[in-house]
Amino acid sequence: MTGFPRRTGFPRRRALVPCALALSGALALTACGSGSDDGEAGSGSGRTHTVKTAMGDVQVPVEPERVVVLDTAELDSALTLGVKPVGSTHVEAAEGFPDYLPKDEVAGIKDVGEMLNPNMEVIAGLEPDLILTSKVRHGAKYDQLKKIAPTVMTETTGHPWKENFQIHADALGKKPEAKKVVADYTAHAKKVTTALGGPAKAEATEVNVVRFVEGADIRVYGERTYIATILKDVGLGRAPLSEKAKDGFSYDLSPEKIDMADTDVIFRSTYGDPEKSKQTRTVSSGLWKNMKAVKSGNVHVVDDELWIQGIGYTAAAKILDELRADLTK
Repeated sequence: MTGFPRRTGFPRRRALVPCALALSGALALTACGSGSDDGEAGSGSGRTHTVKTAMGDVQVPVEPERVVVLDTAELDSALTLGVKPVGSTHVEAAEGFPDYLPKDEVAGIKDVGEMLNPNMEVIAGLEPDLILTSKVRHGAKYDQLKKIAPTVMTETTGHPWKENFQIHADALGKKPEAKKVVADYTAHAKKVTTALGGPAKAEATEVNVVRFVEGADIRVYGERTYIATILKDVGLGRAPLSEKAKDGFSYDLSPEKIDMADTDVIFRSTYGDPEKSKQTRTVSSGLWKNMKAVKSGNVHVVDDELWIQGIGYTAAAKILDELRADLTK
């Protein structure tokens, strides 16, 4: 996805807060926060607007200059809207930021730690004026985060990514840009549907998304997931098993039951080590090799960072391109 405005630099940084750099932990962050009534750090210019979040209304700078994001969805949103964060977390199974993001856009972003355990002292040292994350990821750390900078949390991540994107856009002061992003995505999805032969033909093609996860059972993704919304936007059919997913998230299988995931087309990804995730064992088994999707050559290996972890419009645009390429061969 191209054509979005990008920041080429940041205005003058605010003065350093010595105590936040010298001390660590929640106590130090509390001592160094601003003296605002709700305990949140204020913006440098003082010009703020209200953003509705999972933690209540939050006063956010009208034009935030130093943004820290704590998950892949927020990183995708910021870059999609032309905002380069000063800091971001990384996911546990990878180093650095997702490979699907342009190298020049992530260059210079400070890694502030693993996603579920961000380094508060490093975050404070970046002197952010806005932090973006979700309650499901960092709700327990909200009191610490809001003393560093105004913190905008969505309730969760994944399935409500489109609604979350609008909250991110509001917090970043990029609502007009967000409208164009959504319009471009909608048009893109319609073009993919047309390329697949139209709505009826797309719906007649049943698809499963299978993810091999280190330390867990094999996941067949359900209807209340990020990737499912993209498949729905294209109009692709879903195999019946996806409707049995617990809480709409995933139906979990052992390698001995992988044939339950068989359908017209399978997209598969791997999170972590192929051996430890049972991927190697499963795809070499007779059960796997006898599945109709395998026999017909309709199993497509996809990038886990892109298809599962991206959770944003830049990732979605690339997924649409891959769907078109894989299903029109």
